[in-house]
Amino acid sequence: MKDWILGARPRTLPAAVVPVLVGTAAAAGMAGIHDGLRGVVVWRFVAALIVSLALQVGVNYANDHSDGVRGTDADRVGPMRLTASGRKSAAAVKRAAFVAFGVAAVAGLTLAIATSWWLVAVGVAAIAAAWFYTGGPRPYGYAGFGELFVFVFFGVVATTGSAFVQIERFTPLTVAVSLPVGLLATALLVVNNLRDIPTDRVAGKRTLAVRLGDRGTRILYVVLMVAPFVCVPFLAGPSGRPLAAAALLAVLLARIPVQRVLEGASGPALIGVLGATGRVQLVFGVLLSAGLFAGA
Repeated sequence: MKDWILGARPRTLPAAVVPVLVGTAAAAGMAGIHDGLRGVVVWRFVAALIVSLALQVGVNYANDHSDGVRGTDADRVGPMRLTASGRKSAAAVKRAAFVAFGVAAVAGLTLAIATSWWLVAVGVAAIAAAWFYTGGPRPYGYAGFGELFVFVFFGVVATTGSAFVQIERFTPLTVAVSLPVGLLATALLVVNNLRDIPTDRVAGKRTLAVRLGDRGTRILYVVLMVAPFVCVPFLAGPSGRPLAAAALLAVLLARIPVQRVLEGASGPALIGVLGATGRVQLVFGVLLSAGLFAGA
């Protein structure tokens, strides 16, 4: 069980939790109900959280399986991989990925029945994108498009989708709050790929980090970490929810990982930066959510 937990990469899970929190909080009060939970339907929130977490775990297992069978994880510096290490068979890891996708599909179908059937198409697209990130004959993650996938699906889609299942419509606010969420989720992948540049280059894995090079990737990481905080005043002011500005406090946690990246941290040192980036994203998301919900 410990191996499976490590293989699910717990440090990446904030990328799944935060968009659901933020999207749900942004939708609060928009249903015209201001008492109690401000119109938030709790079971839909829980179902959306299950979808997001299951997709994140599924893509982590799928990535583990595909990289393992391709041999691109043989000399990696990061956390233990189940397939490449031989701790689990490739077939077992593949089954685990599809079990996770199945859980996401069931929870997503429940939400589609309650709201709109077009969510089924979104779910199919999300699962396909998760698998073909490193799976299939031409994985797009090997071509440098992984960051775009993360920004779209773990930023815009997950956040606006979590809001949609509450109020069954899109609003400027629910779309706007998805942007900083997506930027921080992308920062997680960028620092992960920064660490793996040497081994990915040898393995022929042309990630965006490999294409940009070490210096360019470090600059991109800093931009992705700074931009969400620049967005906050434009979210809190025009939305009429000034308490959302509380998210700015998370900048206190962002200083250390940004500083380490700028100072040239590499290899195993970037594993700690990955964890610190996840904490920034989680704290930012919790504070933003709390502010949006309280101001609804």
